[in-house]
Amino acid sequence: MPTPALRRAAAAASALAGTLALGLTAAPAHAATPLNYVALGDSYSAGSGVTPIDTSNLLCLRSTVNYPHVLAKATGASLTDVTCGGAETKDFTQSQYPGVAPQLDAVNANTDLVTLTIGGNDNSTFVSAIVDCGTAGVLSAGFGHPCKDKYGTSFDDAIDANTYPALKSALTALRAKAPNARVAVLGYPWIVPSAFDASCFLKLPIASGDIPYLRALQAHLNSVVQRAAQETGATYVDFSQAADGHDACQPSGTRWIEPLLFGSNIVPVHPNALGEQRMAERTMSVMGLG
Repeated sequence: MPTPALRRAAAAASALAGTLALGLTAAPAHAATPLNYVALGDSYSAGSGVTPIDTSNLLCLRSTVNYPHVLAKATGASLTDVTCGGAETKDFTQSQYPGVAPQLDAVNANTDLVTLTIGGNDNSTFVSAIVDCGTAGVLSAGFGHPCKDKYGTSFDDAIDANTYPALKSALTALRAKAPNARVAVLGYPWIVPSAFDASCFLKLPIASGDIPYLRALQAHLNSVVQRAAQETGATYVDFSQAADGHDACQPSGTRWIEPLLFGSNIVPVHPNALGEQRMAERTMSVMGLG
């Protein structure tokens, strides 16, 4: 028959074992491995014009609060950001500036997630259309559709002939380098409103008849981006509804895109901090992240 001392020792050992078992059971699980996230793309991805600026590469004018950084912070992803202002699709496979590697060098078989905006700089589509139509609008005092009269289908023709095949080629090359990655290709949020706004003319001097012309041009570009994304197994993030009413003619605090003149960003006609935030949120929603 066990002595009282032995019974007390056995009880203590049993209690200790129970405590250890409880501790092992209650121990928190190891944190999940963060997503290996690579951000590619042009100035809309880089957040060019939004401060603070990433001083590690001033040529690319990359913001530290662009949508890739917002997304990475919200999801805990490990971010490699190689976005660069002014990037064209060709800069995925060649150096954009001295010391700036081709963007696709950043992705590999271990990449889990890729986001990008690209295509708007090919053929100087955005720059030429906004600047040329703005100049024409000033000269016409806002009347008529002088830009449409001068350029006709030339912007659209260049998108079909050059931008679409370049986009598909770049996305195909991306898929080959990162076959396991989920790829989100973002459309461009609306720059101009759905209808002419005379009160906006000083900030965005586009003639009344050229507002629908530019709106249709951007819709065309986005449709080509969407087509190339779908044909290469990527997910297209559509802003056609989400960004409606947040164009460059809206007041500060509502607009996602800054106007050509008298805006708050150092780079006009680009997303502001709110726009970058909303682009991140929309992407996370579409991709089921967060």
